[in-house]
Amino acid sequence: MVARHYPRLLVPPKGSFFLFGLRGVGKSTWTREAFSTAHVVDLLDEKRHHELLATPALLALEIRDLPRDRVVVIDEVQRVPALLNEVHRAIEGSRRRFVLLGSSARRLKTADTNLLAGRATVQTMYPLVPVELGSDFALERVLRFGSVPLVVQADDPRATLDAYVQLYIREEIRLEAQVRNLPGFLRFLPVAALFHGQVINIAGLARDAATARTTVEGYLGILQDTLLATLVPAFEARLRVRERRHPKLYWVDAGIARAAKRQLGAVTAEERGPLLEGWILMVLRTHNQQSEVFDDVSYWAPAEARQTEVDFLLRRGRDHLALEVKAQPRFSPDQLSGLRAVAELPRLVRRVLVYLGDRRLKTEDGIEVWPLNGFLDAVAEGRLWP
Repeated sequence: MVARHYPRLLVPPKGSFFLFGLRGVGKSTWTREAFSTAHVVDLLDEKRHHELLATPALLALEIRDLPRDRVVVIDEVQRVPALLNEVHRAIEGSRRRFVLLGSSARRLKTADTNLLAGRATVQTMYPLVPVELGSDFALERVLRFGSVPLVVQADDPRATLDAYVQLYIREEIRLEAQVRNLPGFLRFLPVAALFHGQVINIAGLARDAATARTTVEGYLGILQDTLLATLVPAFEARLRVRERRHPKLYWVDAGIARAAKRQLGAVTAEERGPLLEGWILMVLRTHNQQSEVFDDVSYWAPAEARQTEVDFLLRRGRDHLALEVKAQPRFSPDQLSGLRAVAELPRLVRRVLVYLGDRRLKTEDGIEVWPLNGFLDAVAEGRLWP
């Protein structure tokens, strides 16, 4: 397959910034295009890595004589967290602009790491979304293999995904010494993948993975810090019902989640709903960086009714938008139970059900039913909110 160029939505912030994203998502490629004349410090180069790990002050000597307006890119900055002290000095002393790329935030979150005290903003690069894929977008392929550029451009996406998970275990886990008990993490990973799009009960997850509860909590933190997964909290408000408090787990990419559980065949009926939900969450987060789609996202479900749920509750300012995702091509009124149950939420300005059919509808009580393509257009064009 000839590698295609996919323009990304990400717009560089004006000052220095961190750019996080999982491996293979396209950070380095985007940076080379956006900052073609930058001075690049590649910490995947083992010689450079070892030199700067031993003597971080070498960075200051390296960039001292560069033109003041020349941007400095540090790739895989989490491999040498102490470099951030030198970055801080350069920003303060000469107003040098830095682009700091990372595939993990874990080692940058230690108590003694200099996170530049707000002198650098934080951006995240996600897998490719439909407006970036253009004519190459195909929902079935995205749900089966995901949309990490490395995989999208592969001749054999199954083999690439298998290799990707092994690379993640080797590079992000074993070499970074993130996990003392690697066999335990290897048992945990496919179990966590089975929970994609599901409410997480730590005790149950620990039991299924034959691992201690506190250990599983640490493993979930690793998935989040290495940008493979995120936890969506339960919405809490003083409605007439008590909401569930366990979060939901979503992997950032359907293909990686399926590779982690060793299931890369055709998408099954049981997988379809959670995979579509997780993909829509990723699309929302991608667009959110440029158009501020929401301030935060949660899910809503009353504890007394286990079958009643709203997949995503977006908040922007004081307003809320309820979003339900259905992987069926046909609409039926019984799909609206969650959106009807949440109707009493104050400042709920829109309730939307997204499905795989092609008709746009509106119920008598104001719930809007949108085809997937219509929803994607609304998000891309900034029309999601009324």
